[in-house]
Amino acid sequence: MHRGKGMKFVGDSRVPGLQHRKPNIPKDYSEYPGKTEAFWPNFLLKEWMIGAVFLIGYLLLTVAHPTPLEGQADPTDTGYIPLPDWYFLFLYQLLKYEFASGPFNIVGAIIMPGLAFGALMLAPFLDPGPERRLSKRKLPLAFGLLSVAAIIFLTWESVVNHDWEAAEAQGQIVEEVQIDTSDPGYEIYAGSACISCHGDNLEGAVGPALTNTEYTAEEIAQIAVNGIEEDGQQKMPPSWDGSDEDLKVMAEFIDGLSE
Repeated sequence: MHRGKGMKFVGDSRVPGLQHRKPNIPKDYSEYPGKTEAFWPNFLLKEWMIGAVFLIGYLLLTVAHPTPLEGQADPTDTGYIPLPDWYFLFLYQLLKYEFASGPFNIVGAIIMPGLAFGALMLAPFLDPGPERRLSKRKLPLAFGLLSVAAIIFLTWESVVNHDWEAAEAQGQIVEEVQIDTSDPGYEIYAGSACISCHGDNLEGAVGPALTNTEYTAEEIAQIAVNGIEEDGQQKMPPSWDGSDEDLKVMAEFIDGLSE
């Protein structure tokens, strides 16, 4: 640039103008046969197809095996035994032991799970070495095997020791039956010890529901007097302490509630 001659601009041909911009053409992957492919539409289409297969399969599974439903939640039912989903059964079983329940509930509910998850978070710092072979990573391998063994053992103990028949019975949806509270049989029932276990409407509480039972009036009377014993254990204790006449009237009333 010379004095008094103005300024001159020099263009660079290496920078293409907007009018010469080429469309977004996918790269040529022929140099890597079988190793890579275009994201659109090849890879994304495969992902959608696999996702559709799993979605349809899941929908068919829900139609063939609907989710089991229980009766309406009743906060006044103190006899109901809740059960968590299978992936929390090991924690449920842990809270049954003396060292993790009762006055030590904070140990089983917070301290022990907190230590386990804390150790999981500290794993990258406890074993920062580049070695990938398990035989060379004894500390994380030992912690991993111990955790898996503890979860399997506690889950198994929870499944084995749970009364599944009682759990199924307490959660069943029982069709409501109209109860005639003026009936002499109901008045006898309401004045006996039976109502504390079987509920005001005979819908069941600590004990099973007495509507639509499979027992006859005679069998109901015998159960009220003698209770129910299974495998050498008293499943239901004797509860009747009234007269034989009242027992017969109450048993016939309960039998009349069955379809």
